[in-house]
Amino acid sequence: MYRKKHLSLSVSAALGITSFMMIPSYALAQDQTSDMDDDEMIEEVIVTGSRIISQDGFGQTSPVAVVGMEDITSYGLTRVEDVLNNLPQIEASNVAFDSNGATGTASIDLRGLGTQRTLVLLNGRRMQPGGINTQAVDVNQIPTMMIERVEVLTGGASATYGADAVAGVVNFIMRRLDGVEFSWGANAYQHDNDSKYMQELMDARGFEYPTGSDIDGKGYNVEFGFGTDFADGRGNATVFATWRQNEALLQGQRDYSSCALSTAATSCGGSGNAIVPNFYVYTFDDDGNLDQGSGILGLQPDNTLGDFTIYNYNPVNYYLRPQTTWTAGAFADYEINEHAVVYLETMLANTESTGQIAFSGTFFAEAYNLPADNPLFPPGFRSSLEELFPGEDRYGIYIGKRNVEGLPRRDVLTYSSHRIVTGVKGVINNNWDYDISFLHSGSNSSSTYQNDFYRPNVAAAVNGNVCAVTPGCIPYEVFTYQGVTAEAAAGLTGTAIANNKASMDVFEAYVTGDTGWGLDAGNIVMAGGFQWQQTKFESLFDTIYQQGDLLGQGGPRQDVAGTIRAKELFVEANVPIVADRAWAQMMALDLAYRWSDYNTTGSNSTYRIGVDWQITEPFRLRTGYNRAVRAPNIGELFGPQTLGLWTGVDPCSTSTPEATAAECARTGVTPAQYGNITASPAGQYNGLFGGNPNLDVEKAKTWTAGIVIDAMDTMQISVDWWQIKIDDTIANVQAETSLRECIAGSDALCANINRGVGGTLWLGTSGFVQSTVQNIGTQTWSGIDLAWAYALGDNWNFDLIGTYSLKKETTPLPDAPETAYDCQGVISPVCYPNPKWRHTATATYDSSGWWALTGRWRYFGEVDYDGTADQLVGENGSLGRATNYFDINAVFRFMDVHDIVLGVNNVFDKAPPLMGGSISTNGNTVVGFYDTLGRYLYADLTLRW
Repeated sequence: MYRKKHLSLSVSAALGITSFMMIPSYALAQDQTSDMDDDEMIEEVIVTGSRIISQDGFGQTSPVAVVGMEDITSYGLTRVEDVLNNLPQIEASNVAFDSNGATGTASIDLRGLGTQRTLVLLNGRRMQPGGINTQAVDVNQIPTMMIERVEVLTGGASATYGADAVAGVVNFIMRRLDGVEFSWGANAYQHDNDSKYMQELMDARGFEYPTGSDIDGKGYNVEFGFGTDFADGRGNATVFATWRQNEALLQGQRDYSSCALSTAATSCGGSGNAIVPNFYVYTFDDDGNLDQGSGILGLQPDNTLGDFTIYNYNPVNYYLRPQTTWTAGAFADYEINEHAVVYLETMLANTESTGQIAFSGTFFAEAYNLPADNPLFPPGFRSSLEELFPGEDRYGIYIGKRNVEGLPRRDVLTYSSHRIVTGVKGVINNNWDYDISFLHSGSNSSSTYQNDFYRPNVAAAVNGNVCAVTPGCIPYEVFTYQGVTAEAAAGLTGTAIANNKASMDVFEAYVTGDTGWGLDAGNIVMAGGFQWQQTKFESLFDTIYQQGDLLGQGGPRQDVAGTIRAKELFVEANVPIVADRAWAQMMALDLAYRWSDYNTTGSNSTYRIGVDWQITEPFRLRTGYNRAVRAPNIGELFGPQTLGLWTGVDPCSTSTPEATAAECARTGVTPAQYGNITASPAGQYNGLFGGNPNLDVEKAKTWTAGIVIDAMDTMQISVDWWQIKIDDTIANVQAETSLRECIAGSDALCANINRGVGGTLWLGTSGFVQSTVQNIGTQTWSGIDLAWAYALGDNWNFDLIGTYSLKKETTPLPDAPETAYDCQGVISPVCYPNPKWRHTATATYDSSGWWALTGRWRYFGEVDYDGTADQLVGENGSLGRATNYFDINAVFRFMDVHDIVLGVNNVFDKAPPLMGGSISTNGNTVVGFYDTLGRYLYADLTLRW
C-alpha cells in the first residue's frame, strides 16, 4: 500500500547490508511487492512489534533480528526449527532429535522462557496451537521455500499482539511469486566414530559400538511454487506444494551415544530392567501391605538370586526420528480500488513421525502378589526366596525384565493442520488505513504407542496358577534363566491411542494512520482496534491409556477438553516530541495499551512505553518498558495429569546418602529406610506432570535499552541490554528443586514429595515428586545482545550476532530468596545449558556474478555443572566445553534463473559435549542445541522460469 507524503526521512536502504543481524526500527514485517512510481511515493511498512505503519523508521524501540531467504538457503537446512535454533536468542525445543517424549512437532523458545511465551505469527497473524503433548505452534508446517524472511523481535510485544508475546515474537513473512519455481535437495550426516573416551567405557562393559564413518540420516526435499500477477498488476495469486522426508538414525550409530552415561558420566550406566531379569522381593504384613524387602537381586544361570545386571538402552533409541512432511497452500490478493484490497491465505500440512526407544519391560511397575508354590518358580529361585524370608507363603515381587524378545517401543505420531485467513484492507482517506480479517485454523494429531507391556497380561502370565485358567495365556518364564520365549513375549504387549484436536478462530479489525495533530516535531501516528479469539482443545485417550495399563507409560490419563475466549482492545501511538535539534535529530515516544478479557481469568491490561532517540544520523538510542499479564493457555489449564519420568539424583538414596537422616526425614524417609533406599539404576524417577485448572495469571516486566550506530551505509552496530522479570510464574517446580529445597527447610516444597515402596521415588507408581503446573515465584532473565554488520566494497559482507547472559534466575517460592538458583553459565538437572556468550559470525564473498562463497562460525561458550553429583569435566574444568562449529557453502547462479547450493556444516565434525545421566539429555548430550550428529552435507538445485 502506498500514499504520497512529504517526508523528512525515508526507509533506509541499509537493509541490504545483511539479513542476519539486529535490524533497527525500519525492519520490514509485511509483504511489500509494488514499485514506486514517483519520487514522492515511498513504501509504507509495518514493523514486527507494532501495527503502526512507519514512513520514517521511527517508533520501534525493541531489537528485531531478520533471517532472510538467502540465509535459509545457505544453511542447507530444510527444517525451520533447525534454522532458527542457530540464533543465539533461541533455545531448542521439540526438535527432530527427540525420541522419548517426542511430540512430532517443532517449536520455538525465545530466551529459554518457554514456547508458551513466544508468539509465532505468519504474515503478522497468529498460527494455531500444536498437537499431541504440546500446545506450542508447530513450525514444521511452514515451507522453507515460501519464506521471504523471518523477523524475530526479542523485546516483548504483549501490548501489541497479546499476552503470549512475553519473550518476543517470531514472524514468518511469506513470498509472493511471479513465475514458476522448483527446488530439489538432498542432505545427510557423516561422523568419524573416534571417541577414545567413550570406546574405553564401552570396552569396560563389553558393549558394542560403531567404528569408522558412514553417511546416514539422509534427507530429501522437493518444493514447487507458482505465482502470477493479474488484472494489470492489481492482483497476485501464488500456490505451492512441498514434500520433505528424512531417514531414521539410531543412537547406536554414534560411538558417543552408544551407551547411556552414568550419573557421574565416568562409566556406562543403564537400567535395572535388564535382559536377564532383576527382582525386588518383599513380604506382606498382617494387613496385606508390603513389609520387609530385599535389595535389587539378579537372576543367575542356576536360577538363584545374586548380583544384578543392567541394560544398555541407548543403541535402539532413535537419534533422528524418521519423518515425512508435506505442505500445500495458496496466497492471493486483489485490489478492487484503493479503498479495498481483498486477500486470502490458505495452508494445509501433514507430518508423520515415529519415535523409537528401548524395548519395553516390566519396569518394577508393581509388586506381583505371588504364592510361594507358584508353578513358574524353578527350584533355585524358590530356594533363594526361602533363604531370604523363611516361612512365607506369599511374596510381593517387583520384576525388572526387558522385552528384548519382542520389538522396541514405538510412538507413531501424526499431525495435520489447516489454516485460512480472509480479509479486506485499504485506505480510508489520505491519512488512515484499515485492515479487517478473520482467521480459522485447526489441527488433528494422534499418538499410537506400540510394543509396550500390557499390565493385565503380564500379571496373569507371571502367576502360573492364574495363567493356567486364563484363555490364551502363555506363561512368562521370567523366573527361569533365559526362559522367556518370543511367543510368550508376543502376547504381553498392547497398543494405546491418544487423539488431540485443537482449533483457533480470530476476528481482528484495526485502523492505523496519521492523526493530523501533535507537537512541533511531527504528527502523532496511531493504531487501534479490536480482537476476538477463541481456542478449543480436546485430548481423548483410549481405555488402555485411561486405565494406565501400559507399564512404560506411568499412570492413567483422562480425557480433557477446554475452551478459552478472549476479547481485546488495543491502541498504539508514536509521538514525536523533538526534531531537528543539535542534540536530537528526532525523538519519539512509543506507547501501547491493550485491555483483555478472558473467560478463564477475567480482565487485565498490558502496556508499553518506549523512547526512540536519533541523536545524529549515525547514532540512535532506544529504550522500552513492557508490562504484560499472561493468562494460562489451554495446555497449562487442562493438560492431563499423569506420571512420567525425570532424570536426576535422589539425595536420600544409596547406602551413603548425600543428605543427613534429619534432612531426608523432611522428604518422607523413615529411620529404618535411611541408608537402605536403592537409587534408580537408570537415574530416572517418577514425576507427576500435567495442567492445573486453578492457575492464575502471571505478570511480566520487560526492560530494554540499546544503541544503534549506522556508519556511512557500510557498517551497523547495535548493542541492547534487556531484562525480563516474571512474577507468579506459570511453571512446574522441577523435581530436583523440590528435593533440594525440602532438604534445606522448605515445608511448602516438601509437600511435592511422595515416597513409595521402601522410600523410593521410582519403584512402582506410589512414589513420585509432584511437578504439575502452578503459579510459582519469580523468574528474572537478563543479558546483552550484540549485532555487527560490515560491507567491504561491493563483494565482501561480514556480520555477527551474539548474546551475553547476565542472569537466568528462578525463585521457586514467593518471598523466599533463599530458594533462588541462577542458570547463567551453567547446566544442571534444572538448568538448560546457558553459555555466558554465544554467537554466530558470517563472512560472504559475492563475485557479483555467478557464484558466492560463505563461511560461518558458531560459538557456544562453556557451561559449568551445578549439581550434587560429580560429572565428567573437560580439560578446562568445564562440563560443557566451549564449542566451535565452522560451516561453509557455495552458491552458483546461472542466468539468474538456476541456483545450485553446495555446503558442509560442522566442517571439522565436532562431536557434541558429553553429559552424564543426572542431566535430562538424549544420547548423552543436549540435542538440537549442540550439533548432534556430526558433519552435515547438503546440496540443493533451484530452477525458475
